[in-house]
Amino acid sequence: MTITRFAIFASTLLATAAAPTTQSFAAPAHRSPAAVDAEGNLHVPPDYRADYEFLGTWAVAADKDAGSKQMHDVYAMPGSIAAFRKTGKFPDGTLLVKEVYESVTASMTTGTVSHAQTLKGWFVMMKDSKNSHPSNNLWGDGWGWSWFDAGSPQKTTSTNYKKDCLSCHVPAQASDWIYTNGYPPLKK
Repeated sequence: MTITRFAIFASTLLATAAAPTTQSFAAPAHRSPAAVDAEGNLHVPPDYRADYEFLGTWAVAADKDAGSKQMHDVYAMPGSIAAFRKTGKFPDGTLLVKEVYESVTASMTTGTVSHAQTLKGWFVMMKDSKNSHPSNNLWGDGWGWSWFDAGSPQKTTSTNYKKDCLSCHVPAQASDWIYTNGYPPLKK
């Protein structure tokens, strides 16, 4: 390569590397094979704990005693936090995974403390404003909804999101059915 051709090549390479880029905040493709099939059946995605972003933990208070009866750890697919912080909404295709644990409470040096003990199952939601699966009773109100018992991450026990899922999310209807106020990473 002559010096002139090399200089042109090097300057082109430097200009390309220095050019401003536009970052896309769209969630990955709507139909992730690990998360949803063609009929709209959701599944707990493998390796979500390693690959997804941690949103936060909810503690569900015990009915009578001190402490919590459940702990809910919530994860979002990669890019979801950045997209939400940019627009205030989760984009179509966003997948959320909530682990539900039975918790135990004990007295410790710091006080009465609850911690996760036994996995009870997962709750999985996929954002879908286009109503991509109108004949599937687990899709509606902008989301796909499914509960999975521990030990069975590929088979939901939910049959109808309106009956099985929606009632717990009514207080969060104004924030697109998601309790976004409990997730510190979503705050700007």
